[in-house]
Amino acid sequence: DAPGAVDGLALASDPGGTLNFLAMVENLQGDSGRGYYLEMLIGTPPQALNILVDTGSSNFAVAGVPDPDVTSYFDPELSSTYRSQGIEVTVKYSQGSWTGVLGTDVITMPKGLYGSYTINIATILESENFFLPGVKWHGILGLAYDALAKPSSSVETFFDSLVRQAKIPNIFSLQMCGAGLPVSGSGTNGGSLVLGGIEPSLYTGDIWYTPIKEEWYYQVEILKLEVGGQNLQLDCREYNADKAIVDSGTTLLRLPEKVFSAVVQAIARTSLIQEFSSEFWTGTQLACWDRSEKPWSLFPKLSIYLRDENSSRSFRISILPQLYIQPILVIGDNLQCYRFGISSSTNALVIGATVMEGFYVIFDRAQRRVGFAVSPCAEADGSPVSEIEGPFTTADVASNCVSTVSFHEPVLWIASYALMSLCGIILLVLIVLLLIPPRCQHRYTDNDVVNDESSLVRHRWK
Repeated sequence: DAPGAVDGLALASDPGGTLNFLAMVENLQGDSGRGYYLEMLIGTPPQALNILVDTGSSNFAVAGVPDPDVTSYFDPELSSTYRSQGIEVTVKYSQGSWTGVLGTDVITMPKGLYGSYTINIATILESENFFLPGVKWHGILGLAYDALAKPSSSVETFFDSLVRQAKIPNIFSLQMCGAGLPVSGSGTNGGSLVLGGIEPSLYTGDIWYTPIKEEWYYQVEILKLEVGGQNLQLDCREYNADKAIVDSGTTLLRLPEKVFSAVVQAIARTSLIQEFSSEFWTGTQLACWDRSEKPWSLFPKLSIYLRDENSSRSFRISILPQLYIQPILVIGDNLQCYRFGISSSTNALVIGATVMEGFYVIFDRAQRRVGFAVSPCAEADGSPVSEIEGPFTTADVASNCVSTVSFHEPVLWIASYALMSLCGIILLVLIVLLLIPPRCQHRYTDNDVVNDESSLVRHRWK
């Protein structure tokens, strides 16, 4: 049996079995600007592709045709083990989308689990703003829950397939090592995706866990934010509008607009820079300093409070400016330019790579919780750039900062209820008209026109 299989938690390597966590250390490459990816061998004979690790989606998909921005792609016709399901699937992300065909094939991971596994795989035939110039990956590995799988939750996800076939614990962990290093630089940084458990060498100190509020994204509950040790003093529900998630496929820390505005004001107020371009905060302009200067000392620490498993307690994860003031471009011999690693969001607070690069993050699906521990690779110039502290009391925040009614797609729900109400009213009117004596009913003439554009059949809700 895999170690810890009973409680879903594995804490040590098992060199003689399926699990060898040490073999998975440094199995990722990439950076926060273009994502972290894992090498995978797909089909028979195997075709090697780099696959983006994304905890914010649930489909496993690879380029299935040549693309100008993709250096390699999977050709199903060259694989004797590929089986097409003939089902078209489309997945949309906050940036980009793709359409492909579902099938199955065998995969192996040179630096992952031992053995081969049969996995649902979508071959991408068309895409828009998905494969971008300079990316070094050729597909995406969605590690979220089956509720997000397309075209339906009946499509078994990659990780669920591994848990079932390899009989590993229902837990994985992720370390991304790009702290303080150039975003989208010429080289690549390391990282580790540990499937089936936790590798002790990838973290220091204690692991702090926060409950998963709902199993679709890895949705967590954020209680408050601090900038430079000062509470933003916002209603805690603002941080969770309409959800707060942990997503390795998002490069930045994304904040709801009201929270983003408060954070920018607080950073500008507490930084040692008096005048600062507004375009820097919105991501449309870089800020540049002489390469001999380190601008990080000019900016404050940012802290996020998460509810502990004991709901009366919380803990905070903090990132130093080395994580959110990100080097991106060198100009000439003297200038180093930086971007702001935080952006506004219209639909979620997203703990993306900007924050995750500071921590070893444990996705403990078996016990429905996400864990954070300080990552040893989260250092700049030999000093840690992330912290975890706790416990703290939650007496100063609401007992529940997440809406009890969770709409996965709020706009569609509202629209559907509105249409249902409209249909009910129309049905009521039709019943009344049927009950009216015949002499009151309209006698149609040849001049009457029936306009099908307004018919309920044409506009029925699908």
